[in-house]
Amino acid sequence: MLSIEILIKAQFYDLDPMNVVWHGNYARFLEQARCELLDKIGYNYVEMGASGYAWPIVDLKVRYVRPIRFGQEFIVKATIAEFENGLTIDYRLTDRLSGEVLTKARTRQAPVVIETGELCIESPAALTDKIKALA
Repeated sequence: MLSIEILIKAQFYDLDPMNVVWHGNYARFLEQARCELLDKIGYNYVEMGASGYAWPIVDLKVRYVRPIRFGQEFIVKATIAEFENGLTIDYRLTDRLSGEVLTKARTRQAPVVIETGELCIESPAALTDKIKALA
């Protein structure tokens, strides 16, 4: 399956009062990787809208394995796990130096026809054709 990796460095503004990255910031890290992956596919949010579909997140699962601390560099790997009945992306956050797994996550997006608001069971060809061409 298709995947990408991005490097992120934890900043002071990412931290909570316990001096680890606040759990809510992980969604932002996943979004950064997801946007890079969608760009690689050639079906980013602008292209989604132009094709007539919105792709809201309908499910988000996060497993926090180890805390991320200030200044720590980590890699977010995003991999397409499923795309024919919605878009499921798996994420793995690892420490840049040690390779230790820090977090595992998964998002699921469902295609919605913008004009009608209809939820689609199957992914439109606008997505599936692009992924199949790259596979």
